[in-house]
Amino acid sequence: MAAFPDIPKIPYEGPDSKNPLAFRHYNADEVVEGKTMKEQLRFSIAYWHTMRGTGADPFGAATMLRPWESGDDSVENACNRVRVFFEFCEKIGAPYFCFHDRDVAPEGKTLAETNANLDAVVKVIKEEMDRTGVKLLWGTANLFSNPRYMHGASTSCNADAFAFAAAQVKKALEVTKELGGEGYVFWGGREGYQSFWNTDMKRELDHMARFMHMAVDYAKEIGFTGQFYIEPKPKEPTKHQYDFDAAACINFLRAYDLADHFKLNIETNHATLAGHNVEHELEYAGMQGFLGSVDANTGDLLLGWDTDQFPTDVYLTTKIMLIFMKYGGLAPGGVNFDAKVRRESFEPVDLFYAHIGGMDTFAMGLKIAAAMRADGELQKMVAERYASWDAGIGAEIEAGKHDLKSLEKYMLEKGDISPNASGRQELFENVVNRYIF
Repeated sequence: MAAFPDIPKIPYEGPDSKNPLAFRHYNADEVVEGKTMKEQLRFSIAYWHTMRGTGADPFGAATMLRPWESGDDSVENACNRVRVFFEFCEKIGAPYFCFHDRDVAPEGKTLAETNANLDAVVKVIKEEMDRTGVKLLWGTANLFSNPRYMHGASTSCNADAFAFAAAQVKKALEVTKELGGEGYVFWGGREGYQSFWNTDMKRELDHMARFMHMAVDYAKEIGFTGQFYIEPKPKEPTKHQYDFDAAACINFLRAYDLADHFKLNIETNHATLAGHNVEHELEYAGMQGFLGSVDANTGDLLLGWDTDQFPTDVYLTTKIMLIFMKYGGLAPGGVNFDAKVRRESFEPVDLFYAHIGGMDTFAMGLKIAAAMRADGELQKMVAERYASWDAGIGAEIEAGKHDLKSLEKYMLEKGDISPNASGRQELFENVVNRYIF
């Protein structure tokens, strides 16, 4: 029986449509810079927020009492939930999905029972993937919810917790490969510390690196060729997390000889918590060769926690798409909606409204970014700002032809610097606005 019987497959109706269950800007087959929007954006639905979100928070109980939920944590209910999820993906028109192992299948009394539960649900996932054509963008293991990981997983002071996490990742990698997953993500929600006094930071980081090398080695052993990602986040639930931001993650990967195996999965709201805009994180990852994928959401700048709201800011999505297009596109990553409807938006139809808004906003960002790139005005303005480096002393410095002594001689002869030019920030912002409205 259909879970959304009154909701059709969401159509594209164009910018003038007032149908709330239609796309105004996301036209999957429309070609932008030689690829369809579907190929450029590679939209993915997050299983955890879409199917496991209940609206509960520290101050109140669940508000989202889904009609397809039986109320128990059985494998049968988990399998039914999978069928509902793929009906949603099919109707919203998303080509990919992402999941944690514990999102899709209940944990048993033992590791063996847990693995058997996961195998049973994965069988249904495969059936639904075959039926709908929806693919797995990336898989991951939940190494933060169970109390055994209170001190961390790969960074735990309890060696048994490390061992259990290793077993869990082994199984998650096997399942991700079985489902044809194009990537695998590590997010260290408990990989960090609460107090300096009881923490051996170097030992914990050494252990985390060893853990990731084990994952890389096992992927080679089983023939998993998907992209590995680290997802930066500075805090929450842990006071300080080792995957703080893009710079910290890249330094860790280089320090521990993991740089050839990992890229970054950047989340907008995580960048906010680290004191950055997402464009900073994406550009830094891109210029360092670590740009991988994006968890698409946004946060409330007046709040100090990860609100995981759906993206509706066209300026934001334009910057995101400009950066990804600059560095060759999203593949094998994608735009994964790691976002949740608000606690008050408890009806199933709200899931559609939320994803339609996010997909339309990214489609607009894609089209605007493509127009900017085709026109070239902004790029030309930036190039003009740095023109002093294209010839003369600037070009010589970039070519490595000078040192401190020769530059002192240059300035003693010149006397003072050439006059500075205006940064023209306001003009840049006006030019950007011309493309948007």
